Amino acid sequence: MAESREHTFIGTRGRNRVRAWPHDRPRYVAVLVHGYGEHIGRYEYVADRLVRHGAAVYGPDHMGHGRSDGDRVHIEDFEDVVTDVHSVVGQARADHPGVPVVVIGHSMGGLIATRYAQRYGDDLTALVLSGPVIGEWEVLTTLLAYEEPPHTPIDPATLSRDPSVGTAYEEDPLVWHGPFKRPTLEALATTLAEIAKSGRLGALPTLWVHGADDALVPLAGSRSGIEATKGPNLTERIYPGARHEVFNETNRDEVLDDVTTFVDRALPT
Repeated sequence: MAESREHTFIGTRGRNRVRAWPHDRPRYVAVLVHGYGEHIGRYEYVADRLVRHGAAVYGPDHMGHGRSDGDRVHIEDFEDVVTDVHSVVGQARADHPGVPVVVIGHSMGGLIATRYAQRYGDDLTALVLSGPVIGEWEVLTTLLAYEEPPHTPIDPATLSRDPSVGTAYEEDPLVWHGPFKRPTLEALATTLAEIAKSGRLGALPTLWVHGADDALVPLAGSRSGIEATKGPNLTERIYPGARHEVFNETNRDEVLDDVTTFVDRALPT
């Protein structure tokens, strides 16, 4: 695996930890935006593939996640998380002036990445969304019906057809295994509405990858969000039989081949 290093910065709500996988002469910078309850350390394989493809890779632990500050999985405003990601992009640009930037967001990270593109898309070369929480997400509606959200643990089998992925997830001490926090659910609902009313992504090259058998963020709900925000340069890849974490699926190399091929097309010649 590619070597990495870590640093911290003071984000909107405290100290955030960032992992960077360096490249001496990168063709592009890739900024990874992780999903709910997890951390950037789960993306080692993705980062390694991207480094070998010519990228310098950066990825923060969001507030309340991984090794960053904050109450666990407590997010009051996702605009703050977007601002923190923008700080990471700023550091990447300072490290590699003039190098194109690609943002890659998974699940809740897809929501953050989409909102990032709406706010800062003019500065991006491409956007990749993996199983994004955009459009309609029935889980959110169900949980918001409770004053105190019930503890509904994620079934690790819904992550990937590879059972080792679920086992590692269950045993990872940096993964949150408790219930949703109501402020986080309310912030998710607010951001979904904000994305819906904030318009399309214009000409930004966008790749949407999704597992056809994703039970956590079902395909149909995300499609409604994609349809509402897509511009003319959308590429779609739906993988039969794949579950939620397509970057950790049994066909992950196929998925990452699609990502790198898409990035090659999007990069300036």
